[in-house]
Amino acid sequence: MSLWHRVQERVRWSDVDASGIIRWSTYPRFVELAETELFRAAGFPYATVWDRLDIWLPRVQVHFDYRSPARLDEQLDIDIWLGRVGGRSLRLEFAIHKPGGELAAEGHVVMVSVDRRTGQSTDVPKALAEALQPYSPGGKS
Repeated sequence: MSLWHRVQERVRWSDVDASGIIRWSTYPRFVELAETELFRAAGFPYATVWDRLDIWLPRVQVHFDYRSPARLDEQLDIDIWLGRVGGRSLRLEFAIHKPGGELAAEGHVVMVSVDRRTGQSTDVPKALAEALQPYSPGGKS
């Protein structure tokens, strides 16, 4: 198993400005797509994860570094991996590459584990941390 999870998505008409260059505000959609598929690959699809674990995972930090603009109709590779599991948070790292491998954007997302009943932060469920571990540089194959 690779250390990251990859999805591909094409830059669509609704993603670009009049010049055909991707708008900065499109990148979060790509990251959310990759995040959703990472959780699905780890056995925790978003359709069931919240009920199974009785938590929410709100994003408390999202950081992007834009490197090279993508253009209309380019197919992008969006790689996402587990950067860190803290006691009550997860950090996912991502990189978005254009055709030929040029880096378009990179960054990270920090999510905090929140108890659904109390709204208070809580420990990251062990089952979730273990399921995501193979998608970490220190993960097991």
